[in-house]
Amino acid sequence: MPRETLLLVQKCAHTFSFYDADTGRAEKHIVVPNFPHEFVVDPVRQLAYVGHYGIETASHLGDPGGHSVFVIDLQKREHVKTLNLWPFYRPHGLAVDGKGRLFAMSEGHNALLRFSDPLARQVPDLAVPSGGYKTHLFALTRDAETAYALNLLSNTVTKIKPNDPTFTPVAVVPGPVPEGNVLSADESLLYVANRGDDTLVAVDTARMAVVASGKTRRDPNRVYRYRGADGQDRLLTTNSGEQSLSIFGLDLVEQRCVELPANPLALSFHPTQRAAYISFQDEKVRRLNLDTFAFEQEIATLREPDSSYLWIQGD
Repeated sequence: MPRETLLLVQKCAHTFSFYDADTGRAEKHIVVPNFPHEFVVDPVRQLAYVGHYGIETASHLGDPGGHSVFVIDLQKREHVKTLNLWPFYRPHGLAVDGKGRLFAMSEGHNALLRFSDPLARQVPDLAVPSGGYKTHLFALTRDAETAYALNLLSNTVTKIKPNDPTFTPVAVVPGPVPEGNVLSADESLLYVANRGDDTLVAVDTARMAVVASGKTRRDPNRVYRYRGADGQDRLLTTNSGEQSLSIFGLDLVEQRCVELPANPLALSFHPTQRAAYISFQDEKVRRLNLDTFAFEQEIATLREPDSSYLWIQGD
């Protein structure tokens, strides 16, 4: 019988945690240095890589933040290695490709770092500039040959080549404070949520041009893509400014808005069921049914639950 575990970073409790997804019971909290933020799981689901952002938010002045990525062995449930990004600070966006290579974005130095074999070599083997300022997140193509960096302070999305340091970044302005992002299924479009003017736009990734735009609710902090019950792709935004969640068609027209019980921080999808796990600022993770849009489960957490991943063992 497959066992389901919710993996969760809790950035103000400074932990990487394991929760029984059926009962909601906390099984283990691994304490790490203060203020971990994002994490990713490797393609064979044996390791998690946790970025040590090192400060609560980028608005906390006077501290450059962390310069590490923590390696968690999921079977042993132990922190087994630490990758060193120095002199690059505040790793935030993370991605792993099909070869197991880890890519980490240094927000402090606006550089994308590559670890080709993270277990054998604990320092990056390549760094490329993001082409923008205050680069918070990025989207990586399936072949890991192209990335799209979201630059909060330069208000740009930049196309970069993670494995080609000679490539000159190509920029487009999608709107003010672009942060949430997700690629279309065929990677021909990048959907971007602009927190500065409450818009959702589509960027043509070949031409690096905005080709469509729609209006969102207040402060859309993230955008996700999922498959609707009819088999068609939908976009989902979490709207931090008014504690709501919106569903959009690919025409960027809102189809539905769901009021939420607290401020949404992050979301992950169940890999086989029509459900999403949403982390909230009221120290809860709630499971949302994506057909009825009703909450089915509530999990009590520690302070500031953030990124999550539903890990299935024995499938």
